[in-house]
Amino acid sequence: MNVDADALTETRRDLHRHPEPAWCEFYTTARIVEELRARDVDELHVGPDALEESDEPRMSLPDQATRDEWKDRAVDAGADADLVERLDGGNTGAVAVIEQGEGPTVGLRVDIDGLPIPESDEESHAPAAAGFRSENEGYMHACGHDAHATVGLGVLDAVRHSDFSGTLKVFFQPAEERVAGGGPMSRSGHLDDVDFLYAVHIGLDHPTGEIVTGMGGFLAVSGFEVEFEGSPAHAGAHPEEGDNAIQAMAAAITNMYAIPRHADGPTRVNAGVVEGGTASNIVAAEAAMECEVRGQTTELMEYMWDETGRVVDAAADMHDVSAERSLNSRAPSAESDDELAALIGDAAGSVEGVDSIVEHDELGGSEDATFLMNRVQEQGGKACYVGLGTDHPGGHHTSEFDVDEDSLTIGVETLAGAIESLSESED
Repeated sequence: MNVDADALTETRRDLHRHPEPAWCEFYTTARIVEELRARDVDELHVGPDALEESDEPRMSLPDQATRDEWKDRAVDAGADADLVERLDGGNTGAVAVIEQGEGPTVGLRVDIDGLPIPESDEESHAPAAAGFRSENEGYMHACGHDAHATVGLGVLDAVRHSDFSGTLKVFFQPAEERVAGGGPMSRSGHLDDVDFLYAVHIGLDHPTGEIVTGMGGFLAVSGFEVEFEGSPAHAGAHPEEGDNAIQAMAAAITNMYAIPRHADGPTRVNAGVVEGGTASNIVAAEAAMECEVRGQTTELMEYMWDETGRVVDAAADMHDVSAERSLNSRAPSAESDDELAALIGDAAGSVEGVDSIVEHDELGGSEDATFLMNRVQEQGGKACYVGLGTDHPGGHHTSEFDVDEDSLTIGVETLAGAIESLSESED
């Protein structure tokens, strides 16, 4: 299989220089669209055409001022201004389609957003040393989504020039880091005719040359915010006249961690951000927290969601304050289908640079590719989440994270080989 490794590296480095957070992937989407238009794909669905229509704001959608700032950055970096405007309001991302005769419809999902983490400028950090460190200070591709998007383009090229017979759809999904983009993309209608779906993630503590053919152990997750509103009072002279929002929040946090474990499997709860009050001598009238719950299964996550809601309501009632809870992220659990995992193993066995094939691993975290996987599986199709090993200095979500660019070619050849074999197996 002929893969242009230099082109993959060039694309990945350009995306790495321009990391953007969830729902603000304006430059990234525009750059991907530019590449796809140059390839003359059969269908290209961009922005609102790639996602579910909704009159409600997307989960975790930044405010307009924040989005405007990122739109300006994208245009300054060379993105088409008209396209950027069309992507606003939670409409980033794209779906590319190539049609090559009769055969199955195969999907490949890759994600495209970055993280609010300052990138290392140390000489030992390859992007800094080689001149492709993030140009958006305070943000970086600290989880490899620049590599994912690049692999998506590479697989599309490889399949176009292969003997694959059928239809390939590549889903360039936004807002994974906020667990907010997978749902709208899964409900777009573009998954409804997909027979087989692959999703991919680079790294995950697997070295370059190692392929994990199928991953499971996805924890279902719901993230939420709670705003408590009470009434102020002088904390020394008349504390009885106040309704303490911080006290209600503290009671809610304490009792969320006291929710009983469940016999059906592991659960998680965390209050990750808490804030409130204005001064030590004022009974706090306002407080807020950002939390999450997880479960080994979607049902266990729902159990934790219901229980934390009950706890929040009870804490607010106990301290005579109001509490408003809003969902800001959600993803179900999922498992990979063995049939598709086996094809990855077969394809990887003939790829130069692959020296280890692992049949299964547990993610141990959450991922909203599960929305797309579930959508395909619920309609009788099969789905698989593939781990692409890479040597990565620093852990995921750290300022030193980077990928070994040799793994890009390995990933493209492995995924394209498995996709090509799907049309052969349908003969």
